[in-house]
Amino acid sequence: MRLADAKRRDPAQATLADQAYERVKTEIFDFHLVPGDRFSEAELAAQLGMSRTPVREALSRLQREGFLEVHFKSGWSVRPFDFEQFEHLYDLRMVLETTAIRRLCEGAETLIEAASIAEQKGVWLAPKALHAADGTAVAHLDEAFHIALVEAAGNPEIARVHRAVTERIRIIRRLDFTQAARIDVTYEEHAQILRAVLARRAPQAELLLRSHIEQSKAEVRKITLHKLYTVRASSAERALAKAAGGI
Repeated sequence: MRLADAKRRDPAQATLADQAYERVKTEIFDFHLVPGDRFSEAELAAQLGMSRTPVREALSRLQREGFLEVHFKSGWSVRPFDFEQFEHLYDLRMVLETTAIRRLCEGAETLIEAASIAEQKGVWLAPKALHAADGTAVAHLDEAFHIALVEAAGNPEIARVHRAVTERIRIIRRLDFTQAARIDVTYEEHAQILRAVLARRAPQAELLLRSHIEQSKAEVRKITLHKLYTVRASSAERALAKAAGGI
């Protein structure tokens, strides 16, 4: 966006565009809109109770982020999941987080004593009775844990790129916490990583982190494929039932 355009932008319009963006993205994240689903700006604007301008801005933003495709004169569709791209993003995440772990363990003591690290101790080293059980809550806590480790390492550029990667993989990563067993494993593995960092055992902390991320990557791919299959099977059943009812 050019500076002149930014100056002319209506703040109220920007707020509506942000609202539309969040609502459509949530629909995608919750698999209410699945890869291949098509819709028009007019339909979506009517559903959201907005004009087409903020909706178009929100859809364009989601297109730039890789969630949607636009089709000439035939509306928009949800893009198929690109698992190869997700693999690349997880690889990048691994590089960023292991780099941060080494800086934390090998750097000044003040890095380990950062308030953000102390906050994570209160979450992940707490007694099991205090562990969160809600998957959505744990997904937020999980993101906060990994972001805190990276930011505490003290390199703002690494932290910026890491936040961008976190945003792009959130659509599948959050599915890891739809399984109770995975929530328990996350608490256990985060505690192990955190203890190794606090003890400044860099090789152990890095090994634990690599294993944790690799396992999560494998699990979310499996869960995502199952979720897509379930949603599509349910849609097919409803379509058959509707067709049968019309006979």
